[in-house]
Amino acid sequence: MQLHNIYDRETLKKRLESETFKRITLSFYRYVKIDYPEKLRNELYIKLNSLNCLGRIYLANEGINAQMSIPENNLEEFRNYLYSFSQFKDIHIKTAIEDNNKSFLKLIIRVKKFIVADGLSPDSYDINNVGKHLNAREFNEALEKPDTIVVDMRNRYESEIGHFENAICPDANKFKHVLPLVAELLKGKEDKKILLYCTGGIRCEKASAYLKHLGFKDVNQLYGGIIEYVKQVKNEGLENKFKGKNFVFDERMGERISDEIISKCHQCGKPCDNQTNCKNDACHRLFIQCEECSKKYEECCSDECKESIHLAKEIPKD
Repeated sequence: MQLHNIYDRETLKKRLESETFKRITLSFYRYVKIDYPEKLRNELYIKLNSLNCLGRIYLANEGINAQMSIPENNLEEFRNYLYSFSQFKDIHIKTAIEDNNKSFLKLIIRVKKFIVADGLSPDSYDINNVGKHLNAREFNEALEKPDTIVVDMRNRYESEIGHFENAICPDANKFKHVLPLVAELLKGKEDKKILLYCTGGIRCEKASAYLKHLGFKDVNQLYGGIIEYVKQVKNEGLENKFKGKNFVFDERMGERISDEIISKCHQCGKPCDNQTNCKNDACHRLFIQCEECSKKYEECCSDECKESIHLAKEIPKD
């Protein structure tokens, strides 16, 4: 009985490229009590693997967090299967803004201590006492009010390539560092209207609950995150106040939201918002690189890493 992926990356890429059907990239989460996540993990893997589902699912006692790539012809069966669990009945499923059919290469399901690591004790605040959920129209209206403070609850490398106008973008690369930094930046503003947003909403659930615990009185969050915001903006003909790209944690690396390029190549300073990982496996640094620098540095972040990949090629294999 297969419970883990057994193929290497190149095999997985070739298999994905040979597919003739369409895939749908989607995401969902829910904070809900799960008593036996290990048992559920194996059950989910067997079924989802049989449906040719790819993606990443995190399970914990506090809930589920998933980003998936589903064959379009299996989408209804996948949805029915997911909804068959009482904990996941009618869970809100968000579809990707842009989809190239190649968002994930394999299926990974992991049991973790938390679906979102905030660095806080689980009993230090009430995760169920969250802020007010705002749809795209309400969020835009709130942004127009002069005393509103909008905060990006994502990591710095996410907000660097795209964010809402005038947003506070914390200079931190882990959510457990973002949360205390935001609390510090907002100190003394407990009576202000606070707007929080993230990719799909999951981080804002914890962030809004934590800020309310600290005494902030008017805490609001973008329902469904940037992904849902963009869909509502398009469907309702609203003004798009998000500039740049939405960073995503899969093979695509980003979804184009607006034509503005608000970031720069980390190597030459040219306007660019293409995120990539350094080709040197010993480094694998995430950075922004334009096409010219990609060719010059051979997809590496520095001359040192470029030299390293050539040295690795020269080392004889046993």
